[in-house]
Amino acid sequence: MFQAIPLSLGQLSVWQDIRDLPPARRHEPNNAAVWTLPPGTGVHQVRGALGTLARRHPSLRTRYDLTDPDAPRQLPADEAATAVLDQAEADPGDPGHADAVAAELAAHPFDLGAEHGWRARLLTHGDTARALVFVKHHIVADAWAQELLRVQLSQALAGAAPTAEAPAPGPADLAAEQFSEAGLGRQAAALRHWERLHTDTPRTALPHRPADRGTALQATLRSAPALAAARVLADRAGVSVACVVLAAYARSVARLCADGRAEPEALTVQLMSANRFTPRWKGLVTSMNQWAPALLPLPPATNLVGLARAAHWSSLTAFRHGMHDVTAVARLRDRAAAPEPTCAYNFVALPEGAAAADAGTGPEPGGQSPALRWETPFTTIGPRCYARADDIDGVLSVRLTVRDLGRDQVAALLWDLHARLLTEGKTA
Repeated sequence: MFQAIPLSLGQLSVWQDIRDLPPARRHEPNNAAVWTLPPGTGVHQVRGALGTLARRHPSLRTRYDLTDPDAPRQLPADEAATAVLDQAEADPGDPGHADAVAAELAAHPFDLGAEHGWRARLLTHGDTARALVFVKHHIVADAWAQELLRVQLSQALAGAAPTAEAPAPGPADLAAEQFSEAGLGRQAAALRHWERLHTDTPRTALPHRPADRGTALQATLRSAPALAAARVLADRAGVSVACVVLAAYARSVARLCADGRAEPEALTVQLMSANRFTPRWKGLVTSMNQWAPALLPLPPATNLVGLARAAHWSSLTAFRHGMHDVTAVARLRDRAAAPEPTCAYNFVALPEGAAAADAGTGPEPGGQSPALRWETPFTTIGPRCYARADDIDGVLSVRLTVRDLGRDQVAALLWDLHARLLTEGKTA
């Protein structure tokens, strides 16, 4: 008889997003990374390093009992540290071959009750390992945790990590803390915060045009000048680049909502909270991300420096209550008849020296000049208007994924954000 272990709050957030997905969309919580391996790496070395990771991190050995959708459970981590690794010959003449393999592997959903939520394929050339394609379900690891796995894999291949190491804390340990007396007290405080926020939530909504209903679009704006401008503004405001880009994004969303009328003076924005603010959990491999709504004031005459400072304090308040029971918050929102947040934002933070977390998200050669690229969204799980920003190799990348908005609106929003950063960054 398996022990009943509740999901951690981050796992529960993932489950609430995916529980009602139709079969054709059950691959959408997956994401893929392509990890280039050092020259001369042997196949046996990679197998051994993956085994080390599986032994160390319980999340890589965890399955789930999802038979009751209203009471999901995580099962005790399997004792056997298995690392299933497919192998395929790489095509050295096709630079897109690894990305194609990643897309293929990510397109297959996981059966979380029968298998561990990750898979890997080793691309080889003769007896030499060239790259590892790593695909995982989001309940297994968020972007931060995935990057930790990449770093630790590299360490194991270099012989810097011990071959035998005590298991790290796992998601069951986190759940035990979150549902302890102290953890339940923090959950109650978060609910009180959301109740106050819902009372003040402005009823500002994105436009709905009949012709755009049912659409799903994604575009990524990449710009080195925008990052340089954001850094200037961040120094002036005394806040992070993430807060500056959030301020510009919120102002551009407000302009879209106004649709020619007066812009709203506040927006509720869902922020992605990493919830890795204590040493014990910073290196935990699981999904700890949760959406944390923040109320952002947008007085009409305030410049980006002032808005970025306001975004900083609003974000801190939201992140303080980032760990919460999403089912309890949903019930609270229903009772309060509170509208959904207008938009969502995530500035992706990764460990120092990290690479892009997902295959295909890094800057392209010669990609320093501002450019807008249209893409087919792999997933539309989550908020209707979601901006995912990051800073990689001196380029600001803002990927906007939307539903029920037009191509002209998406382009206008991204270019308006870009123009605001450049205009105010030059005068700061």
